[in-house]
Amino acid sequence: MFIKNRMNASTEDYWQIKHLKQLLEHTDTVLIGAGAGLSAAAGLTYSGDRFMKYFSDFHQKYGITDMYSGGFYPFDTPEEYWAWWSRHIYYNRYANPPLPLYIKLLNLIKNKDYFVLTTNVDHQFQRAGFDKQRLFYMQGDYGLWQCSKACHDKTYDNEDVVRQMIAGQRDMKVPSELIPRCPVCGAPMTMNLRCDDSFVQDEGWYIAAKRYEDFLQKHSHGKILYLELGVGNNTPVIIKYPFWRMTSLNPEAVYMCINDGEAACPKQIKAQSICMNEDINFALSAVS
Repeated sequence: MFIKNRMNASTEDYWQIKHLKQLLEHTDTVLIGAGAGLSAAAGLTYSGDRFMKYFSDFHQKYGITDMYSGGFYPFDTPEEYWAWWSRHIYYNRYANPPLPLYIKLLNLIKNKDYFVLTTNVDHQFQRAGFDKQRLFYMQGDYGLWQCSKACHDKTYDNEDVVRQMIAGQRDMKVPSELIPRCPVCGAPMTMNLRCDDSFVQDEGWYIAAKRYEDFLQKHSHGKILYLELGVGNNTPVIIKYPFWRMTSLNPEAVYMCINDGEAACPKQIKAQSICMNEDINFALSAVS
């Protein structure tokens, strides 16, 4: 079913980069689909040296080896749970300036009619200057909390409290008075991340979903570039499969996937596709 485009690296990369340059020069409409691989390429890695820099104490005590798995660890107390999560939120959502790779991507498409659909929850698109009216964070946002029981459809900005937690935590615990609780039912608050059926889709989520739907309807025909960046196979029904389907329905569309070692497309859209098994940083730098 799948065609993997991996030939001689230098020859294939040259052709693909040249083709992408031409597409960006002559295509006025771009739909970006971004997955975890984009943020990893930008430097937001969840394991290795970066993990040990911020979570070595949790690794030493519990044997946790990466930020992703640590998010599911059953910590003994809410004070310790929020010590973990406040660091996770802070270093992936608030710390450091905007990431250069996201700025590079914005510079490539900022003068086009673009939209971004992403499963990433680190808010890096908006931090880099993308128009927030053109973003749909479908899976949530590290910057938002919700009621753990989803007793009402509202989310809450967490930046001020997270910064207090970072400043006040000692011995892998935050002060008890900083532990957030739902203002409606009193249940513990939790992250606004799509992990189960308690995920809260608030008013902002529905507004963004409608903007995305409107963009798709407006550009269901005509020249459009579906640019998929770092999307894996964990949730292909959100970005990958819809991009394939929309490409197959529009003979003027082009599907381009950049994903180091995982770029592929169905044979049905091979003639309309470019699958680049290369580092996203390398690819976007080459066309900048």
